[in-house]
Amino acid sequence: MTTTPPRADARSGRDWRSAGEAWGHDAAEWACLYEHYSVDVLLAMFPRLGVAADTDLLDIACGSGLAVRLAHGAGATVAGIDAAEALIAVARARTPEADLRTGSMYELPWADASFDIAISVNGIWGGCEDALAEANRVLRPGGRLGISFWGKGPPLTIREFFRVFATHAPDPHRSSMRRLDDISVPGVAETMISAAGFEVLERGARTSVIEWPDAETAWRALSSLGPAVPALRSDDADVHDHERAEGSAAADDHEELRQRRQARGR
Repeated sequence: MTTTPPRADARSGRDWRSAGEAWGHDAAEWACLYEHYSVDVLLAMFPRLGVAADTDLLDIACGSGLAVRLAHGAGATVAGIDAAEALIAVARARTPEADLRTGSMYELPWADASFDIAISVNGIWGGCEDALAEANRVLRPGGRLGISFWGKGPPLTIREFFRVFATHAPDPHRSSMRRLDDISVPGVAETMISAAGFEVLERGARTSVIEWPDAETAWRALSSLGPAVPALRSDDADVHDHERAEGSAAADDHEELRQRRQARGR
């Protein structure tokens, strides 16, 4: 296992260290309280991609390595990259056998045609075309790619929290969030993927369910997210109270929904 030295990406001009610092600011909370939201998506992806004992899989923006661990459990030979060293440290502890590196998804530190499968669970967004081109480069002929991103969502959607984060973040960060979210517009992802040299085979949707026992735990989980950092570092003294109020409202909504489900069950 090797670590790419921290630097700006030579080809894209992006300084991936800033994203890594944000996403790694509370790695344990993210790994334990939030990352499991992706299980529903991974259960849909893995059979379609053919994750099995004879496959080499790369997870791009692998976070603290939940997908890597599950793919390893399915028998695949696994590798992953993330901008956050703190998250990679958790991923290495979870799956010591994996080839896990800190670095940029715009300049993958693997040779051409190294993998059968590449995945990115909420790691590749609008404006990340160069990352798709890199994924294509490291895949073998006939290799398969699976990516996920947030859609418009059902009524109980996590997007409301991100709107609050954006409200309290500096203007450049808000603009960046809007650009990243462009991928949720129908057709944008397909255009990006085709432009990178892939053939689009399938598009689907899953509702990922994430639950916390109370608003305090929800706040801990949500504040571990990278996009929360600019708001948390702002000079706005109300941001913490406002976020907690949002968390309490979401917890109340979920409790109401749970009670209605129980009532239907009776």
